[in-house]
Amino acid sequence: QVQLVESGGGLVQAGGSLRLSCAASGRTFTNPTMAWFRQAPGKEREFVAAMNWSGTYTAYSNSVKGRFTISRDNAENTVSLQMNNLKPEDTAVYYCACDKLSTGSQYYGQFDYWGQGTQVTVSS
Repeated sequence: QVQLVESGGGLVQAGGSLRLSCAASGRTFTNPTMAWFRQAPGKEREFVAAMNWSGTYTAYSNSVKGRFTISRDNAENTVSLQMNNLKPEDTAVYYCACDKLSTGSQYYGQFDYWGQGTQVTVSS
């Protein structure tokens, strides 16, 4: 079993920046893909960004491309999401997730483990 814990959320004004971190603990898997999803009240869970173990594959949703950057430090078992130029529509709970099969899927059902989430609120 793998545990994922997100941190770094908070309240920020539009145009500001936040950096989210995800720490993995417990049993780990070889070459897992890590991703960030988000979910706003009354909306479906939405893919945000993903990166494979080696860093050779990254993916972003169109809504965040150019503003968000995913990174990982495998030695520290952490994944980060740098969020710049935040917009009110970015307001959501952000979740870290792990796809142990590294399929490249952006579908939430493909991901095996999830963190508890961290709240990001962007004011107008």
